[in-house]
Amino acid sequence: MLRCSGDEDISTQGSRRAAMSRALAATTDVLVDLSDLNFADSSLMIDLAMLSRRLRITGRRMRVCNAQPQVWRLIEIVGLHRLPGVVGDPRAPAVA
Repeated sequence: MLRCSGDEDISTQGSRRAAMSRALAATTDVLVDLSDLNFADSSLMIDLAMLSRRLRITGRRMRVCNAQPQVWRLIEIVGLHRLPGVVGDPRAPAVA
């Protein structure tokens, strides 16, 4: 499970690299829980898109859930939820 919280923007990009690497090393599909994420900019969406692409190459998927309305709107704007290998539902509970 990859949990994003607080505010994520270009200034926090470096601090999320380790978590992204751990998610990439998972042997199963990756659950991205956004329930505690208050704000995100496009840099997080790009990082999640790159993660989903690398997971898809190895036959895994990324499930995005529990996004607050403003974060889900950004997901829709950038099209993250439409990428191959991404399953997204803003209301789905995070079940590990």
